[in-house]
Amino acid sequence: MTKISALETNKSLRERATRLHKSGQLDQALPLYSKYLNRVPTDALAWSNLGALHRASARHSQAVRAHARAFSIAPNDLNVRKNYANVLSDTGQYEASIDHRKFILKQNPSDREQLAMVGRCLRGMGDYQAAITHLSAALVDLPNDPELRMQLAFAHLGAGNYKAGFEFYRARWDAGELAPQELPYRQWDGQDIAGKAILVVPEQGFGDAVLFARFIPLLNSLGAKIFVQMRAPLQTLLKDLEGIHWLGAEVPVDAKIDCYVNIMDLAAHYFEDNDTPPAPVRLTTPTNSVERAQSIVQPYENDFKIGVIWTGSTTYKGNKFRSFSHTDFLGLTDIDGVQLFSLYKGPLLEPYFADGSSAFLVDAGSTERGFADTAAMMQQLDLIITSDTVTAHIAGSLGIPTWVVLHWDAFWVWRHAGDATEWYPNVKLFRQDQPLDWASAHAKVKNALIAHLKDKDD
Repeated sequence: MTKISALETNKSLRERATRLHKSGQLDQALPLYSKYLNRVPTDALAWSNLGALHRASARHSQAVRAHARAFSIAPNDLNVRKNYANVLSDTGQYEASIDHRKFILKQNPSDREQLAMVGRCLRGMGDYQAAITHLSAALVDLPNDPELRMQLAFAHLGAGNYKAGFEFYRARWDAGELAPQELPYRQWDGQDIAGKAILVVPEQGFGDAVLFARFIPLLNSLGAKIFVQMRAPLQTLLKDLEGIHWLGAEVPVDAKIDCYVNIMDLAAHYFEDNDTPPAPVRLTTPTNSVERAQSIVQPYENDFKIGVIWTGSTTYKGNKFRSFSHTDFLGLTDIDGVQLFSLYKGPLLEPYFADGSSAFLVDAGSTERGFADTAAMMQQLDLIITSDTVTAHIAGSLGIPTWVVLHWDAFWVWRHAGDATEWYPNVKLFRQDQPLDWASAHAKVKNALIAHLKDKDD
């Protein structure tokens, strides 16, 4: 607990709060900011700092309040405006965020961050064409800016312009969030690889690997000898990929590799000659995974069985927006003839067990050995209801009826409107009516489930 002396000067109190904040000790900085602002409520930058602290701690409503207070005190301060604009973007208040960013751009027309974020906001509103127009214009003067190119990539991908989208997406290595592997092979750039050995290199999350694995057979059609590097939890699930020579975590020391390709760049090559995505990857579920799943569902053979997931990886920076609580599924357990199964394994299991939810949502996930167990479990169920995480891609690839519950600013595969996606024909999409409004999305899910069960019985 941070000690605050009643005699401490306002200046030293502010300095100590700022120092702790900058060093990442947010819980200790918070009471100091509060005490200081009780004494000096007109310090706009301190309010802005407090808002930034709340934003970093995922208390977004508090962050909006603090930044609004800072803005009311110092509306012409550009740093105050930038911070306010950022949290407004976070919470889906895109039009207001754009207004602040345009104010900043009037003072500094070449502010790259604001130019990129205007495009980001337009995309978040689902206005892909406006985003493309804005970002394309900005790139005329800043043609190599990686963030502008990244935002333009996502706008094109959301619009279904896959060729342009994946070409601009090559900027991801320069945007500062991804570090490419250092490999002793040349990178494949589309040249003839018949008879050559190529290594497919994974990147980003498990869901991305499942989504983009559908493009690996492209290399087989080009006559390549395919080596696929894949993290352990996905290896069994993907071991029977069409035409591959080897799949594993560490490339064999005696492998004679001619070149490599990042898995997402396969899409760029595919869409050079195609307009629509290929069918999802074929997944493998071994016998022992199937037997495990059958033993879990056996007591519920007469029920309508639903697998549920409420969160993805907590290390993903956007997880707090795309995920919700396990308790949001409890209302479905009140429907006669329905049994839910939790497919989640991870750090957020503790509250699921602590509040007794595991009595209603049968734990099928905590003892999984890998995603092959997840897939086998899914194949024993009637429906999957999931947040936007790897399970959506696994269920989508298996062809199982799947409902994906989406936040307002969904991944480009799901886009910002509609209840279907061409990437997974068996998936139905449920969206928030307003940013941060999970209640509306889950109400739609419950109503749809009741209607589905009624139709099934008729």
